[in-house]
Amino acid sequence: MDTKEQTQNPTQQQQQQQPQSGATDEAFIPTEHANMPNERQFVLKSGNTFAVYDANGDIRGRDDGLFVNDTRVLSELVLTFGGRAPSLLSGSVSSDNAVFTAHLTNRPLPPIGGARTPEGVIHVERKRVLSGHVLHESIVLTNYGTEPSTVPLSISFAADFLDMFEVRGTIRPKRGTLRPPAVENGEVILSYIGLDEVERTARIQFTPAPDVLSPTRADYALHIQSETAISVYLSVTAVTHALNDASEESKRNAAEAPECAPESGRPAIREALVDAHRSMRDKRRAGARVRSSNPLFSEWIDRSLADLGLLTTDLETGPYPYAGIPWFSTPFGRDAIITSLQMLWLQPTLARGVLRFLAAHQAREDSAFRDAEIGKIMHETRKSEMAATGEVPFALYYGGVDSTPLFIVLAGAYAERTGDRALIDEIWPALQLAADWVARHCDRNPHGLLSYQRATEYGLANQGWKDSHDSVFHADGQFPIGPISLVEVQAYASTAFSTMARLARERGEHERVAEFERRAEHIRERVEALFWMPEMDFYGIALDGRNELCRVLSSNAGHLLAFDLAERKRGEAVARQLESALFHTGWGVRTLAAGQPRFNPMSYHNGSVWPHDSALCARGLARYGERGAAVALLQSLFEAAVTFDMRLPELFCGFTRQRGERPIAYPVACLPQAWAAGSPFMILEACLGVTIDAVNDEIRVDRPQLPEGIDWLEIGDLRIGEKNVTITFRRVGGQVVPSVEGDARVVAVL
Repeated sequence: MDTKEQTQNPTQQQQQQQPQSGATDEAFIPTEHANMPNERQFVLKSGNTFAVYDANGDIRGRDDGLFVNDTRVLSELVLTFGGRAPSLLSGSVSSDNAVFTAHLTNRPLPPIGGARTPEGVIHVERKRVLSGHVLHESIVLTNYGTEPSTVPLSISFAADFLDMFEVRGTIRPKRGTLRPPAVENGEVILSYIGLDEVERTARIQFTPAPDVLSPTRADYALHIQSETAISVYLSVTAVTHALNDASEESKRNAAEAPECAPESGRPAIREALVDAHRSMRDKRRAGARVRSSNPLFSEWIDRSLADLGLLTTDLETGPYPYAGIPWFSTPFGRDAIITSLQMLWLQPTLARGVLRFLAAHQAREDSAFRDAEIGKIMHETRKSEMAATGEVPFALYYGGVDSTPLFIVLAGAYAERTGDRALIDEIWPALQLAADWVARHCDRNPHGLLSYQRATEYGLANQGWKDSHDSVFHADGQFPIGPISLVEVQAYASTAFSTMARLARERGEHERVAEFERRAEHIRERVEALFWMPEMDFYGIALDGRNELCRVLSSNAGHLLAFDLAERKRGEAVARQLESALFHTGWGVRTLAAGQPRFNPMSYHNGSVWPHDSALCARGLARYGERGAAVALLQSLFEAAVTFDMRLPELFCGFTRQRGERPIAYPVACLPQAWAAGSPFMILEACLGVTIDAVNDEIRVDRPQLPEGIDWLEIGDLRIGEKNVTITFRRVGGQVVPSVEGDARVVAVL
């Protein structure tokens, strides 16, 4: 099971496919808290810091908080008036995800030195922004009453300094030292010394100074004249540093935060607001523009781009999309690669940053605990206390079978999209090591396939993208014995070898071209021979260690189509089933066909809808002659996004669409999630039939189609080398016709 699995059954885990002595998949990723809040949550992010809170702006210490490097440095921040929560008018994040604003009003207030304040006369605007490791907040109170009012305002706060894995429910036998909260020089100090010998501190400042400041609360008695406003400002600064005897690993994991809290107040929050908006604007300008005649569709596109901007972190190696908030605000290998592929045609700089980061963190030694082998591309990295101490293996973890071939696939696609041979030269040693790793594992398999089996009980049991403990099984529901060869992973591996052959040929390194081509074709042949189920007109999900096929209809087969691996007629048969009611819910493609063993539309991987999975299936549908089905999928996900406030979650339940009903949310899905936000762009690329070949300075458009309700769609500032191109697709006489502004050559087939 992966850190991404949300629920699990310990009894089922004992039946897992790869038995290990004393193995328990819940060792590090246990069941979520049962008291998960269902109310809507809001998020802000800056670098390795993010905040999660409710519509009021309150943090209550459930799955919310202020987090730095996977540690919760603030577990409570609650605003009350006279001991009562204010009434919510609205809560929202700005369209660029830079600023949160809540509008609140008072409930009846007790008399303090005068008349009682009636309900609904005090307006409260609570504005919040993250800048580095500092959370800034302004609280503006305006008295719309006819009489002066004295408002008893209180702000409660606390910090539990829980590791992210603890927030998710892990019980640790031992923790570090949580120091008593203290007030020093007018600011509150909350601190904790972890078992990794790193001190983590939250400093809280207020402007103006509270009337009473205790280690857990700030109290004001604010005298507000009629038609007058008054402001209170606070800042929470996360300070992290390794102690003198800390290990080098702990020092590396320590956040780069200031040693003292900056001043709070109007100038500080104004500067933070300007910086946050500027940062988001710069990220938005890094890629092409997408506009359409449909304002609602354009809003969805804009929100998706804003979510990708929010999740993208500027690292030394370049921009990197963190996987999702709250559980995965950290670099993941597979997620970032898929996200980069989704955005490649519009924003290739994202792929560049991902490739450079993954090459820099490629495994250079073998480690069973971390599932690392020389040449392997990482699955995830964490900087929390439990990762640093080795309580969990995820400080730099490699337990993913698909990240390594997908790394090669992304490099080849990036080179074709950009013509950037300098980057390929830079990461060529990493690409060779990755190809060697894939080749070694294929050579160990009796069929020459790429398979996986975790090295120890500490690792993830399933290591494809469906990495929950129960996502791979036989037609009788039994779990297979490893090693496991997933069907979609063979498409990635075959494409990786084809990519290496092409890149090696372009570099003039011909000695391994034939080998790579032979390996790619061998995998293709083995997939047709071993995975095809003629009685079902479909490919099985996996081959187990006993050479038995898991004869299950799953969306994994759609990935074969996305990477052109399936034989043509068979691929067309798979496409027809993917668009049938077995898979298509009306909102998207299920991960598992209805009626299959273990099918459950409320499960994490066995019947739910994942937008990124639907996007890959749509790409495959378009490639196997079902472009209309891809357009229908784009329409379905768009309609789902409208019900999720224009933001697709990580996943949602796979119930069949019913007239007048909304899609059913999965209760603890990440929102936003990078590859969910990138999904509309991969499907849009498939619907428009766009292929960009920067090497030949050419854009190809193959029989473009648009969803219903969109008369025109514009792709602006599309960069090809040094050129900028704008392509507008319009409905003309029953066809969609592209028109071009710019110097690049466009070849269109209508």
